[in-house]
Amino acid sequence: GTTGTQKTLFRMSQNAANQMGKLATALMAGGCGIIATSACLFKVDAGQRAIKFDKIRGIREKVYGEGLHFNIPLLQRPIIYDVRCKAREMKTRSGTKDQQDVLIKLRVLHRPITEKLPELYDRYGLDYDERILPSIGNEILKAVLAQYNAEELITCRSEVSAKIRENMAKKATEQFGLIFDDISLTDLQFSPEYMHAVEMKQVEQQEAERRQHLVQLAERKKEAGIVQASGEAESAAVIGRALEKYGKGLIDLRAIEAQKEIIKAVVQNPGIQFVPHGVNMFLPSASGPGTGPISRTQSK
Repeated sequence: GTTGTQKTLFRMSQNAANQMGKLATALMAGGCGIIATSACLFKVDAGQRAIKFDKIRGIREKVYGEGLHFNIPLLQRPIIYDVRCKAREMKTRSGTKDQQDVLIKLRVLHRPITEKLPELYDRYGLDYDERILPSIGNEILKAVLAQYNAEELITCRSEVSAKIRENMAKKATEQFGLIFDDISLTDLQFSPEYMHAVEMKQVEQQEAERRQHLVQLAERKKEAGIVQASGEAESAAVIGRALEKYGKGLIDLRAIEAQKEIIKAVVQNPGIQFVPHGVNMFLPSASGPGTGPISRTQSK
């Protein structure tokens, strides 16, 4: 009995050990399969594109979009690109057509052409923007600035910006495989000496305009005086002809009209009072209460 029981327990322990070994083997095989599977796949997220580098054949021409894609471990390596639009500020200092020093700043929105990613990586790598954009910016900006005077850069700013945008976009697309969605001219800075000269010119221009206004005002006054003198001369001639024709009657008529205007002004003045003829009016004298004669005013 005891020996039979021990044999039974021994067989059971052996079976359990065999099962555990099989399970461990299965788990190891499954883990290795998962690792191998994950090593054979790569993921491309939204806003990204991928190309492959093959150790035997080099950069592959195919461009991979979003999703999971197959990859041969140790032989192939995926290269992920962010193809979303990115902003970059560019600036350069150059001379204008009239030899004025100017600092110009641009804001550029750029992205790569997805079909040209293999060529872009082969020539410039992942940091293509650090290599390409400064080169394009310096060349185009200096070429455009040299076509304008400093004053024209201010007065024709929209034209300058459009020419920079056209030239940069054309060069980036044709030679480097980039797309410029927007190029904005953000700032123009001139030397302090030039800015001082511009301010002095504005002051002189304003002073010249003020002097011109004074001259025009004097001319208008002169013309008005000439017109007035001409009118007075003509009026005197008319009066002279009237005197010759009617004698002093015209002068008497004008005197009566003037007297009427004087009487009208006196009547409307509240500080003047009329006293009836023959009436004595008395005011308090300076020595105290009493009466004293005042001059008599006649009303006609």
